[in-house]
Amino acid sequence: MGKEGNAKKGAKIFKTKCSQCHTVEQGGAHKQGPNLYGFFGRQSGQADGYSYSAANKKSGIVWADDTLFEYLENPKKYIKGTKMVFAGLKKPQDRKDLIAYLKSSCSA
Repeated sequence: MGKEGNAKKGAKIFKTKCSQCHTVEQGGAHKQGPNLYGFFGRQSGQADGYSYSAANKKSGIVWADDTLFEYLENPKKYIKGTKMVFAGLKKPQDRKDLIAYLKSSCSA
């Protein structure tokens, strides 16, 4: 995937593009989207207390760098039927930066 992600730049992307629907801290609230703490290495559609679409629950995707990189480019194409209303991040470096931030903020 080339150049590594920059978590500091990723934090800015999260704040402007993701934080209205997601939280990242342990025990954080679900908003329109689920809290993301601990999602790395977990199968999609598994956060307790969040009502996922059937498409998300049945996708079988395990969240890792490669799956997230593809998903974040175009969520509705990657999981057909997802209720996530986000157009995606077209720039590969933006996706890498966001993933670097998520890894640093959503892990124990």
